[in-house]
Formats: sequence, structure tokens, C-alpha cells
Amino acid sequence: MRRLFPVTDETAAQASDGAPDARGADREWGLLELAEAYAYPAGNGPWLRANMVSTLDGAGQHEGRSQPISGDADMRIFGTLRALADVVVVGAETVRQEGYRPARARAEFAAARAEAGQGPAPVIAVVTASLDLDFSLPLFVSPLVPTLIVTGAQAPPDRVAAARKAGARVVVAGDGAGVDPARAVAALAELGHTRLLTEGGPRLLGQFVAAGVLDELCLTLSPMLVAGDAQRVAGGPSVKVPSRFELVSLLEEAGFLFGRYRRS
Repeated sequence: MRRLFPVTDETAAQASDGAPDARGADREWGLLELAEAYAYPAGNGPWLRANMVSTLDGAGQHEGRSQPISGDADMRIFGTLRALADVVVVGAETVRQEGYRPARARAEFAAARAEAGQGPAPVIAVVTASLDLDFSLPLFVSPLVPTLIVTGAQAPPDRVAAARKAGARVVVAGDGAGVDPARAVAALAELGHTRLLTEGGPRLLGQFVAAGVLDELCLTLSPMLVAGDAQRVAGGPSVKVPSRFELVSLLEEAGFLFGRYRRS
């Protein structure tokens, strides 16, 4: 892996001498190096980061799943971003399509998480209006930390009861059956989860974008073409004015580009 941006004066000087620096060298980075590169910004307020992958022709998935367009380096970054987060926010459809399981504790990050006051693994928070989920799955009955269900005040009472019986904690973030994205972020922050990571799906990410609460996008550009009519990384209604984000870092490995963008 090598860093393409930002280019420091030291990196430029070493490149002109024909000697790449340790950061810019084409090699496999360790997990702690990746953790440093993707560290959350300092501050006490909530920070919502998204991690998504897209093909060259704009597909956010292939045959309903993101795994076929991913790669080894992408999965290392995926694991690192999870290890840095307090909570992973995901839509119900993605839980069903991707076969979500509980987040696991990573020994490499145990000391850093403890020092940051985090639990052994991030909480999984499932955003759903209908609660149409299989509550017998490991995500609900055997997580390392209890799974959260983020829903509206008018969610089906029987499904809410089923979620609680399975051991999930229900968080209300909307007056109707649906979820208000800004209220969801605020509700999770009130529980102490200020380092938020969403892995989609596209509809959920589109809601966060439309609500103006997305702070950062970590986007993997996969060197693949799939054609067809696959969803983009964000869906739903378009925003009235395009949201401008700025590039803060760019890494490359095996033809995959790993961009990190923050809201301007």
C-alpha cells in the first residue's frame, strides 16, 4: 500500500532522490498504521463516517452484495474502521443481504479501545421501521455487546417486543414508524457512541446525506466493471444542492483506491 495524498515536503524530497519514504512505499501496512491513518478527529461531538465500495462504473454492489467487488486491502480497512468505531450503523436490508454477524473483538486493538473508553467491540445498530428481522440470528442472540435496534415511535409493538426478548436494545429516533437520521445520530451519541460508522446500505446512506449529518466518506474505488443496474453507494431522493466534500487522504494497493473525504 502507498499513500498518494497528501504529499508532504519530506515525501517529495525523498521521491526526488529516488527513495520512497516508509509511508509512500508500496507495501502492506500494519493494522496500527491503518488505524493511525483513519483516526477519528479529536472532539466530543458525534462524528458520522461512512465506509463504502464502488466499481469504476459506479456500482455499489454486485448481485446484491458488496463482497464481490471488494479485495484484501479493502477488507483490512473495513476491519480497521470497525475497530475504531463505537457503533456500526446499518440498514435492515443490508443486514439481511450481507448476513450480518456480531462485531468481534480484535486483540490488536484491545489496548487502544480500552484507553479510549470503548468496549471490546463496536455495537451494531440496525436502522429499521418494520423490524422485519430474524431475531434468532447470532447478531441478536449472541453478540459480544447487545445489538441496538433504531426505529420510530410507531414501530410494530409485537416486533419491538420480539427484539427486546432476543436481547436487543430498542432506541426510538422518530415520531412515526420511520427513523429521522439526525435524531438517530443524536440518540446514539446520548448513549456515548460518538464515533459512528455506517456501512450502508445505499438507502440508509442516502438518508444520512439528505439530512446533512454525514461528516466523512471513506470510499474504496474498485478496479472492476459490472454494468447492469446495481445500486450506487447512496440512494433515495437527491439533495437540492450537491454536498461538497474535500479529499483528505488517498491510498492505493493492487489498483484499488482508498479515498477519505470530509464535509467541507
